[in-house]
Amino acid sequence: MELNNITHAPGAKHAKRRVGRGIGSGLGKTAGRGHKGQKSRSGGYHKVGFEGGQMPLQRRLPKRGFKSTTLKYNDEVTLADLQQLGAAEVDMLTLKAAGLVASIARVVKVVKTGELTTAVKLNGIGATAGAKAAIEAAGGSVA
Repeated sequence: MELNNITHAPGAKHAKRRVGRGIGSGLGKTAGRGHKGQKSRSGGYHKVGFEGGQMPLQRRLPKRGFKSTTLKYNDEVTLADLQQLGAAEVDMLTLKAAGLVASIARVVKVVKTGELTTAVKLNGIGATAGAKAAIEAAGGSVA
């Protein structure tokens, strides 16, 4: 086989639909656009949500605020962060004051990244199974 012998599979290529080329094509006269109206004119179309001049739905409804259900205000702290912090007891306020978690965070969890050599007592903070084992191995506790 050579490059000049390569062809498309039978039925893979279709002839382009030629509109407005006579009655025999099935798409003559109005070229499949029907009679009159905005959609039959050249350049005549509208943007998504346009309702013919009527006030669109997204503008008729009142503006309301919302609280995202996908953003649960969760944050993570690593073992290395706790090591750098150097506090014996750690709670939410301590982490927020140190800037390790966002001020809007409600739930904080310690993850096992890095190493912890000092004893740390966690109050009101969760920990993964690996992080909990590492904290307890260093002489700390998770409350």
